[in-house]
Amino acid sequence: MILNLLSFACPLILASFGALFSEYAACLALFLEGLISFSAFLHYFFTLWTHSALLASLMTCVTSLVLVLGFSFLTERFKTNKFISAIALNLFFSALPSFLSFVIFGNRGVLTSTEYSFSPIYSKTFTLITSLILIIAALLFLLKSPYGLYIRISGSDAQVLQAKGVSPANCRIAAWSLAAFYASFSGIFLAMRISSFVPNIASGRGWMALAAVFLGKKKPLRILICVIIFSCADIFAANIQNFLPAIPTSVLMSFPYLLVLALIIFDII
Repeated sequence: MILNLLSFACPLILASFGALFSEYAACLALFLEGLISFSAFLHYFFTLWTHSALLASLMTCVTSLVLVLGFSFLTERFKTNKFISAIALNLFFSALPSFLSFVIFGNRGVLTSTEYSFSPIYSKTFTLITSLILIIAALLFLLKSPYGLYIRISGSDAQVLQAKGVSPANCRIAAWSLAAFYASFSGIFLAMRISSFVPNIASGRGWMALAAVFLGKKKPLRILICVIIFSCADIFAANIQNFLPAIPTSVLMSFPYLLVLALIIFDII
């Protein structure tokens, strides 16, 4: 039961850690929602192309990271508004799966294939082990390495970094790149869980990750607690219809987001 809950929560946990990097650098990664869906599509495509889910995972992460790295470099180079740039990038990533799906597969809807099929045990094991490694790596990087310290203070004390000869702009680029890397795994896990690609597979997880960072006040443990609460609400909404069939599905599926809104308004956590 606990392992199933953790496996279900892992995509949101990694997206939240990605959002945490960007929050520290004061350049919130508002593109996470679109990137998660885009990464899920990439993993489906690369798996069919390479016949290897592991190689496809690597290619997906590298592709997502390079795209965001290049975009963030241009954002810093031309000093564009970070908020507008992130929203534009989110729209770009949100539109790409539909376009590429039609060009490559001639289909804008659900994509399935016998070559893209994973057993529940394999999917959960891969998700849990990979997530554990990435979470530990993120904590060690942020709390124990000098580069993690640079990112943590780049948003609040940029002058200190400049006095030490460290570029705050490079820290912001690194923060967005790390956010992209972690969010790409969220998309991979979601696609592997259902052995297919579904349009808008992120289903709001990118925005919920940002809410978790806000509610968690940039504290990793508090963020994890927020994510577990969100995931429990998501599971509850998905299963309660079996007992309350009269309630419309749209109302039940909105429950996790209403809970997030309530927690933000009342600042409960």
